[in-house]
Amino acid sequence: MQYEKDIVPIIRLHYENLSHSEKTVADFFIRNKEVLDFSAKNIASLLYTSEATLSRFAKKCGFRGYRQFVYQYRETLGLEGTRHVGEDTRHILGTYQELLTHSYSLLDENQIKKVAGWFTEKRRVFLYGKGSSGVASEELQLRLMRLGIDVTYVTDDHIMIMNAAVVEQDCLVVGVSVSGKTPVVMRALQTAKAKGATTVLITAAWNNAWNDFCDEVIPVPTKEMLDLGKLISPQFPILILFDLLYVNILQFDRSGKEALHSMTLAELNAVAPSQYSKEVTGREPI
Repeated sequence: MQYEKDIVPIIRLHYENLSHSEKTVADFFIRNKEVLDFSAKNIASLLYTSEATLSRFAKKCGFRGYRQFVYQYRETLGLEGTRHVGEDTRHILGTYQELLTHSYSLLDENQIKKVAGWFTEKRRVFLYGKGSSGVASEELQLRLMRLGIDVTYVTDDHIMIMNAAVVEQDCLVVGVSVSGKTPVVMRALQTAKAKGATTVLITAAWNNAWNDFCDEVIPVPTKEMLDLGKLISPQFPILILFDLLYVNILQFDRSGKEALHSMTLAELNAVAPSQYSKEVTGREPI
C-alpha cells in the first residue's frame, strides 16, 4: 500500500500557534471534503478574511505560501475511498486509516533514527506518561528490556518528579503527552533537561518554547475527542510511533539484540511455560 502526504495532520499540529482568523481558515480546510475553487480570492471571500491571512496561515503551517499549500491540499482530497460499509464500521476503520496516513505525513525518518540511536547509546532510559500514554510506555518498556536496554516507565506523579531530579547526563528521558498539556510530564522534562539528560517529547501539539528543554519533539497525529477513548484507542498513534522507534532501535547491533530477544523468551518459557508459550504461540505447550 502506498501513502500520499496528507495535509490535515500538519494543520492540526500547528493549530494552537494560529491567530483567531487563521484558525477559522484551518477549521475550513480540516472539515472540507469537496473540491472547490481554492484560489486565494475565492477562499478569502468565502471565509470573510483577507488573502494576507491565507498566506500567513500557510506559512505558519510550514509552507512557502498559500499556493503551495493549496497544491498539496488538492492531493489530500483524493485520499478517501468510496466503498460503502456500515456507519459505525466506516467511522472506526476510517479513523484508524486516517491516523495511520497522518502518521506517515508527520514522519521524519532522520529524526526517528536519531532518537533510536539515543535509546541504544544512553546508559538508562526513562519513559514518562500518564493514562493511555503510560500504558503504551509500559508496553514499550517490556519490548526494549528484551533487547537489553535498561528502560523504566514512570506514571506516578511523585516518582516522576523525583526521578527527573536525579537523572544524569548519560540518561534519556522520553515524555509522552498527546495534548502537550500534561503538567507533571512537561515539568519533569524541564527538570531532567536541567540535570543534563537528553530529553524527547512525543506529542500531537506544537510549541516552539518546548525546544528550550527538549532535544527533539516528535509529532503524532490526533483527532477531536481522541483523548476520551470512547470509540478509538488513544494509544493507537503512540503505538505506531513506538513501533517505528523499535524497528530502528533493532537496526543497531541487530544480531546481538535478536539473540537477547531469543534468550529472554527462552527464560520466560523456562520459568512459566504454560503462561508464556500460550502468549507467544496461542496454544498450550505440549
